[in-house]
Amino acid sequence: MRVFHAAAVIAILAGPAYAQTQPVPRYGEAPKDKTPEQIEADRAAERAYKNSLSNIPDKGPSDPWGNMRSDSAPKAVAKTTVPAKRAKTDSAAK
Repeated sequence: MRVFHAAAVIAILAGPAYAQTQPVPRYGEAPKDKTPEQIEADRAAERAYKNSLSNIPDKGPSDPWGNMRSDSAPKAVAKTTVPAKRAKTDSAAK
């Protein structure tokens, strides 16, 4: 039974360690060349994407709050303010 547990622990620990040994592209490395099949698949995917964008119907501008607004604009209230007179101070007389 101990051998089974030891083998299970080793297997559990070996999985992430093995995953870390896989090659990861580093910064500055040139990407690997694509095969002609991959290039054609990329082109086909790009064409399908552009075609799907052209199938979307044009939708006019929408105003979700349009029915909440009134048709007439509110009238601005004209303010007739008289500038307040300044009180004379004694500092000018000194």
